[in-house]
Amino acid sequence: MFKVPFFADREKPVAERCRTDAATKMRLRYAPYYQVIEHADGLRITVDGKPMIMMSSNEYLGLTNHPEVRAATKRAVDEWGTSPCGSRLANGSRAYHIELEEELAAFLGKEACQVLVAGYMACLASVSSLANRKDVVVVDKSIHASLWDGIRLSGAETERFTHNDMGSLRATLERLDPKQPKIVVVDGVYSMEGHIAPLPELVALCEEFQAFLVVDDCHAFGVMGRQGRGTPDHFGLTKQTDLICGSFSKSLASTGGYIAADKATIEYLRSSSQQIIFSAAITPPSAAAALASLRVMQKEPEHQQRLWDNTRHLQGILDTMGLDYWGSPTPAIPIVIGDKAKLYYIWKSLQDSGFFTVMSIAPGVPAGKDMIRMAVSSLHTTEMLDRFGDALKIAMKKADFQPA
Repeated sequence: MFKVPFFADREKPVAERCRTDAATKMRLRYAPYYQVIEHADGLRITVDGKPMIMMSSNEYLGLTNHPEVRAATKRAVDEWGTSPCGSRLANGSRAYHIELEEELAAFLGKEACQVLVAGYMACLASVSSLANRKDVVVVDKSIHASLWDGIRLSGAETERFTHNDMGSLRATLERLDPKQPKIVVVDGVYSMEGHIAPLPELVALCEEFQAFLVVDDCHAFGVMGRQGRGTPDHFGLTKQTDLICGSFSKSLASTGGYIAADKATIEYLRSSSQQIIFSAAITPPSAAAALASLRVMQKEPEHQQRLWDNTRHLQGILDTMGLDYWGSPTPAIPIVIGDKAKLYYIWKSLQDSGFFTVMSIAPGVPAGKDMIRMAVSSLHTTEMLDRFGDALKIAMKKADFQPA
């Protein structure tokens, strides 16, 4: 039986724990993670000298090689060099930081914005810097790891509610002390499930129970809403959403992250968030790539349209095959297998057929939801998706997997 030892024996001394765990993984003689991509041209990549099609990248809009994005990045290096070489508190904000923040805030419909060196840091800061030990953070069980880390750092009390279940959220809020400050934390689009947060109900409950609402919109930016403004815009609830955080590494063809809110909240974070104060600032090329991508998004809506056309096409293929993709209505599409051994052989067969995918297994996903995690891009072609469907049929046959 195929088994994956993802976690070392935590009772062993640190050095022994690391050596033992690494040796165990080496003996498995397979490499589903951290594969080396030797060359990339859009979604066409090379792994171990073999050409493959990327099926799990979060490059939703396919702007990494857009000529305007590449040109802007080169200009930024020529003008500013490669790095600000420190934090903005120590080295000062640069003009490109301010320009990006102002355009992002305007695009998202918020008063102000703060950009950080990583999306993970932005999400972590959004919770850890706002909550304190006297507060309670009420969270959807499926939120991203960065938000969980932010909650732990805050020291706040934590209450969980069932994923996307507003009855569960209401019951949780009702049993809390009405006077205790509350922060509700959700993802706009959940990266593993692909589900969309029911924001109208969330906003209504937050208003009823006087809770501050944080939405991690990493997988919705560029995807949902007008011109890709995200989940709050999709529902027409931008003003009612207190704070939006997200990343540049999906639709904005860069690395970095942002927090958008009213001016008072952003100024508070700038003076109290350790992730902002003690972290190096985003680099000139990263900022330039994100800003150029933001502008392309607004003047070239065809990228978002192709993304949704491709999403519907792949969903149709999976429907025809009877596969469970967890009801995902978004480009973040899981193919649920539910059996670790069969999942591995399906992944390996897809790899052999020239398709790069990622396995996600428990405890990273709920038990019984072991999956091939995919993300559709505007760069996919109908021919690519059809070929993937054919390869998936072969993989299922090899693994003796029959959809339930």
